[in-house]
Amino acid sequence: MYYVYVIQSEKNKKLYFGFTNNLNARLESHNNGGNKSTKFSTPWRYVYFEGYRSEKDARLREKKLKHYGNARSYIKLRIKNCL
Repeated sequence: MYYVYVIQSEKNKKLYFGFTNNLNARLESHNNGGNKSTKFSTPWRYVYFEGYRSEKDARLREKKLKHYGNARSYIKLRIKNCL
């Protein structure tokens, strides 16, 4: 299974969109400074994720979330009560 996820920094409330096949290991990596983009905003927590059977589909969805405003706005609308 492959996942597209959204994490939120507990430090500054910023959101990060990513892709993984192991949610637990990926969050641990973010919180241990293993990602250049997120290491200065730890700790992080999951606020949303979607599961995909195909790696190709998950990567395509991640790309849309990172680069297209409408997709990103839709996710933010869906999770606004969690933030």
